[in-house]
Amino acid sequence: MNEDGSANLSPMSSVWWIGQSCMLGLDETSKTTENIARTGECVVNLPSSEMVDAVDRLALLTGSKRVPPHKLQKKYRYEPDKFRAAGLTAWPSDEVAAPRVAECPIQLEARVDRIHPFAEEGSGVVAIDARIVRVHVEEKLLMSSNPRYIDPDKWDPLIMKFLEFYGGGQNVHPSRLAEGWGAPSRTDGVGMDPGRLSA
Repeated sequence: MNEDGSANLSPMSSVWWIGQSCMLGLDETSKTTENIARTGECVVNLPSSEMVDAVDRLALLTGSKRVPPHKLQKKYRYEPDKFRAAGLTAWPSDEVAAPRVAECPIQLEARVDRIHPFAEEGSGVVAIDARIVRVHVEEKLLMSSNPRYIDPDKWDPLIMKFLEFYGGGQNVHPSRLAEGWGAPSRTDGVGMDPGRLSA
């Protein structure tokens, strides 16, 4: 939630969890990071691969009125109503103030336990440790034999790999974010520099 009570919505690719614990990796200058630090809560909405167009519409938007210089270079622009910009619906949460994305088949309401720097000094990235306090899952994704679990054959999440969108194991959509970051398109035939992978 923004200071004025409006909702912010941010696409992100760095999220993982074990049990009820969730780790989010975010730019320390983002409006999302600022809001999470101020409110101590958030909702992690997990889109399906069919939602790729909506997610991509958010790629180069920021909720910060003063766009940080590194984001201006990548052609980000301020957008006060990201739900409208993405064509998505804000839906009330049960345990936190931030709304859920109604169209997302899985929504995780969370409270923040800790925010700390990630990687080396000055990386510009923070790690946010959050605790999941409420889970919402579309019934059609649950295992028929055990409805406490999600059936992996029924759930096709949207995944971002190296600034490209994937679903069902296939590249499903080019990313506007890749253009902003100056990353080569998968179709350019240019791969990652192998030297950058060395330890």
